Amino acid sequence: MATPGPELPVGRRIEWYRRQAGMSRTVVADRVGRSASWLKGVETGRLLVPRLDMLLRLAQALELADLAALTGNGEAVPVRVFAGERHAALGAVRAALMDYQLTPTGQTPRADHVARRLEQAWRVRHASPDHRTQLGALLPDLVRDAQHAARAAEDRRNARRVLSGVYQLADFYVAYQPAPELVWLVADRALTEGREADDPYAVAGGTWAMVGALRDAGRWEEAIRLATDATQQLRPHLADAPDDWRGMLGALEAEIALVHARRGRHGEAWAHLERAEAVARRLGLGYRHVQTSFSVPVIAAHATTLGVELRRAGEALRAAGSVDADAIASVPRQSRHLIEVARAHHQRDERDAVWALLDRAERTASETIRYNGFARAMLLELRDRPPTGLRDDVRDLCERVGIAA
Repeated sequence: MATPGPELPVGRRIEWYRRQAGMSRTVVADRVGRSASWLKGVETGRLLVPRLDMLLRLAQALELADLAALTGNGEAVPVRVFAGERHAALGAVRAALMDYQLTPTGQTPRADHVARRLEQAWRVRHASPDHRTQLGALLPDLVRDAQHAARAAEDRRNARRVLSGVYQLADFYVAYQPAPELVWLVADRALTEGREADDPYAVAGGTWAMVGALRDAGRWEEAIRLATDATQQLRPHLADAPDDWRGMLGALEAEIALVHARRGRHGEAWAHLERAEAVARRLGLGYRHVQTSFSVPVIAAHATTLGVELRRAGEALRAAGSVDADAIASVPRQSRHLIEVARAHHQRDERDAVWALLDRAERTASETIRYNGFARAMLLELRDRPPTGLRDDVRDLCERVGIAA
């Protein structure tokens, strides 16, 4: 197949490959969570070239194996280098999510039994370095049974509440894999099932998943509006509600802070994180929200990310100095925090620290770093420009993460 010449700008290259695939702007834009008018602006050059994470999403949507097809720089950069390889269980999880059996057969699972299995799955997810593999083994049957119960159980409202929770768990599995459409699917279903259950807490959990998808797609106003709406639905119930309702409120405030940080709004970001921190302090040092990991230590981890996103590495590292990663109860969340601290050092070109933190992140939860695009991008730079005396160590870490040395 012919390819566009190297002189063609990125936007026109995106258009060229889209037309070759026979896909409309609406279809491609929907796959990456943006509008057709946005994609037209990119293609025509009216809008700036998207950042690396969005170029990656576009390459996946267009089913391209190499980012150079869009960048036109002639240097082969396989998409999987940044995205991580497709997890072995993704097909089975996708099949369960796409099972549209309208009239389920066999005995209807009891919603309370499914709820206990979901609770156990959350514990496994947070305790396992290979959390994606563990979820991949549990999710297909859990999804199917939760869907069956929601369609046929006598207590449909409770069954829908449980199903919303299962989709919230599935969100952690499908994230950062070469299947962006599944991220939107599980977030939308989690939110929809919460609404059908008429449960503000379940709605808030689905909202938390959806806000992350909207933030990563650059749909900042929608993300803030949705999260704010969910917090307003929670507040009237807090006087008599369990602690997890307050934990979800704090988690949503933290998500709003992260959206503001991603768009470069320093004041708004810190204001919302201070609100989240106030909630965490009231809940106490022993509290942790299962879905979101919201807790006092994670607030400090969020502060690190805010500094990184705002390009204020000093602020990020001061925040990181206020928490020991081991205090974060969730093993995958520990690893993610270490990657965020590495990003702060990367902004200061402190390569020795970047390597040390990424190495620790891999040893903490290997399946977190393997699917983290920021970590993989930093490793690529370290591979090409290793710190003095660490060339072999960098090569070893790259191999463990799945990047060719």
